[in-house]
Amino acid sequence: MDIFKLIYDHDLRLDNLRGRHTDRTTQDLTLSIEDFMKPDPTYSKFYITGSRPDRDQFGLSTLEYFSDIIEKLQKAFLGYQYFTDSGSYKRLTESLDKTEILNAIVLSKNHLPAVDLQQLHIDSESNAGHRKEPLRNALLAGDLVLYKEKAHHGYDLHLFSRDNIYKSLFFSFKDLLSKEFRFFSINGKRIQSERKFYFETWALERPPHGVEEVFSNTVL
Repeated sequence: MDIFKLIYDHDLRLDNLRGRHTDRTTQDLTLSIEDFMKPDPTYSKFYITGSRPDRDQFGLSTLEYFSDIIEKLQKAFLGYQYFTDSGSYKRLTESLDKTEILNAIVLSKNHLPAVDLQQLHIDSESNAGHRKEPLRNALLAGDLVLYKEKAHHGYDLHLFSRDNIYKSLFFSFKDLLSKEFRFFSINGKRIQSERKFYFETWALERPPHGVEEVFSNTVL
């Protein structure tokens, strides 16, 4: 049985992705009245993962429904082109096959991505949080950034978007519900420990606060 998890984190301040000067003498600390009056831009991030506890496998790509999940994601990204180190593609499946774990895929409706992919890639010693300025520039341009992140087995996906696309993802994945596919929508702010992240290993039928199972009659 597949345990599918969509972990969301909304209303994150885009300003937090700006590069900061450590030298306060060079840091711009003055803000105009116009700056205060501007709306505070935000972004969302989604960690897409899953497991097969009955087989002791943990990672999105290990799921029996993995190919269906990717197809649903692709439909949610209608109109986008996928840019990778090896070129651009029209299908998410192809772009994932051509992308190394820890590398980024830029989804754009433009002819070229706003940011050089090399600036976005991470390594085993870093994470997406270490690529603040390039990530911010990509999101400001309207691009989406999708990371192929290492899991215990295979890989997971980590998506960053200027727009909150939770609703689109929710209904796309909800279509997959079955006896062999259980879908959990998870508030990332509530999942701050590895024990809660892997709740299915100890509390599948009574998940912790912030973890909601999605059923056929679940509404937003």
